[in-house]
Amino acid sequence: MSDTNDTSIPVEEFLKHMPYGMGGMNEKLGVELLYISAERVEGRMPVAGNEQPMGLLHGGASIALAETLGSVGSAIHAMANGGVAVGVDINATHHRAATSGYVHAVATAIHRGRTSAAYEIVITNDEGKRVCTSRITCAIVPADRFA
Repeated sequence: MSDTNDTSIPVEEFLKHMPYGMGGMNEKLGVELLYISAERVEGRMPVAGNEQPMGLLHGGASIALAETLGSVGSAIHAMANGGVAVGVDINATHHRAATSGYVHAVATAIHRGRTSAAYEIVITNDEGKRVCTSRITCAIVPADRFA
């Protein structure tokens, strides 16, 4: 798929295709989708309510944000090709703590193929400093496997 053919989709339109909307975990974490396309997905999440016992953003919350954005990009790519995306691998490196405000994430496609899609997700704080770098791989499978 050529990047020049990549077009955004309104968040509300995408969510119509998701049987559980944003999903309970994303709702609890306060994840917001701001821009979505198969090439790039942008979102944010508040630090407040997502801290670990020392008052820092929980690493698991960062990974959940990364997985959400990478999975959304993969899902859009899969839907355009008659399939659905399922996560098979995710990793993350935490670079610095976040203690307040929001963390902002951008998932950028690094591979969009027939049977898999991979995204790099960069999470930054309100000052634009990198908090976490993640990578997710999703398998693209036929939609009828979930009918």
